[in-house]
Amino acid sequence: MDRRDFLQTGAALAVATKVPLRVPQADSSVRDLCMRALSTAKKAGASYADIRVGRTRLQSIGTREQQITNLSDGETFGFGIRVLAQGAWGFAASRDLTAAEIDRVAKLAVAQAMANLRALRRPVSLAPTPAVKDGRWRSPIETDPFDVSVEDKVALLLRANAEAQKGGARFVNSSLAFVRDQKTYASTDDVFTVQDVYRCFPQLTATAVDSTRGLFEARNSAEVAPMGLGWEWVLKSDLPGNAGRWAQEAVQKLTAKSVEPGRYDLVLEPHHLWLTIHESIAHPTELDRALGFEANYAGTSFLAPPEQILKKFRYGPEFMNIQGDRSQTGSLSACGWDDDGVAPETYLIIKNGIVVDYQTTRDQVALLTPLTGRKTSHGTSYAESWSDVQFQRMPNVSLLPGERDLKLDDLIAATDKGILISGRGSYSIDQQRYNFQFGGQVFYEIQGGKIIGMLKDVAYQSRTPDFWNAMDMIGGKSAYQMNGTFTDGKGQPGQVNAVSHGTPPARFKNINVINTGRDRG
Repeated sequence: MDRRDFLQTGAALAVATKVPLRVPQADSSVRDLCMRALSTAKKAGASYADIRVGRTRLQSIGTREQQITNLSDGETFGFGIRVLAQGAWGFAASRDLTAAEIDRVAKLAVAQAMANLRALRRPVSLAPTPAVKDGRWRSPIETDPFDVSVEDKVALLLRANAEAQKGGARFVNSSLAFVRDQKTYASTDDVFTVQDVYRCFPQLTATAVDSTRGLFEARNSAEVAPMGLGWEWVLKSDLPGNAGRWAQEAVQKLTAKSVEPGRYDLVLEPHHLWLTIHESIAHPTELDRALGFEANYAGTSFLAPPEQILKKFRYGPEFMNIQGDRSQTGSLSACGWDDDGVAPETYLIIKNGIVVDYQTTRDQVALLTPLTGRKTSHGTSYAESWSDVQFQRMPNVSLLPGERDLKLDDLIAATDKGILISGRGSYSIDQQRYNFQFGGQVFYEIQGGKIIGMLKDVAYQSRTPDFWNAMDMIGGKSAYQMNGTFTDGKGQPGQVNAVSHGTPPARFKNINVINTGRDRG
């Protein structure tokens, strides 16, 4: 669709996207239906039950140069009931929020639990959690992105594309994605919560082409993070204002010097390092991976067994502290309560370089209690939608800043022979999260404490503990930034969650760098 055709039909489309989709009408209030679900499940034989009523709206808009390539706006509504019966889990879900369907699905969930008994290895034990009579939480947005017209969103993207083309890009792709997740949760542990969670993700990729040599290079908006905020974040990200610079950097990559393989000190910016944290720290510290219960999406974890790891394994230097939380303002994993009805905690996973904890949910805590003495969940339960069963998903997992308020320039100035890496690139990691390779968006050569030019074809390889123990400098609070992903996959059937990772810039000594180019000429 070109711009003219879009504007001719845009007014009608804008009106359509503002009309809520039809939701099945309940014959009583949602709260009453939740209580009915819990009561029916208990009468059917459940020792524990919870219900999640969810309404999720997702909107995405995509453009290329001056054309609209994608516009989708959808909504899903329904409920899921989870129960414990004789120590086994059961789950069932439906789109029809009525009293009769509540009863049917609650009984079905209990029947599913009874059927699961034949495969039960050990009865599920839930950690205690405080009662919540009427909990309310909402993402700290200023402007609801669904109140902004589609025309205004498209206009912003097309302006950004035009600026990228002025900057030298041959091709430009840009997009906006928005999520509103309304969740009502109730459990037989006297918990009732209502949450309204927002997420947004503005993106742009500029591609430069050298037709004479048959080369192309791309630069994306890697430093623009997805956030748990509203339309105000899109405006602050300023795709039109930054697009020209990103395009110019794509052009510069065409003539950049190809890296010489070897050992370098790496200075990694926050909007690159977050992904290394995600893959080499956040995933291997998921307890179900460490125990071998989860192996989808890149396997289990080298941090096993826990009794040989906790308070013994050195992950990095003494100034390395890794925090788990679901509370950082604007973070993708932020919430008031997880999908077990637990108020999430802020806690250290790695303290002074030593592994001291894993990510846990209510049904996992007892597996670690003999080692930690801990009897409550960290609040890391999550389900992608009302129709999916909740399970352990990572919170925000972040590298805390150092005591000295060092900035990126301080790390560069202290580096004699190194490479500065910015932005997320391709990556690979093995089935134990032990051996890995990471690329990036743009690379700069450092000599004598100064940047002397751009490089290309850069990727670094290491083993997880070797890499993190090679970290010898870290930025301070003023250099701390968050980035993250909208689509972190796990499980079978697969589910995705959104998660942020905060970090300052950091330096890593003597890391192996390879050349990824097909032609180094």
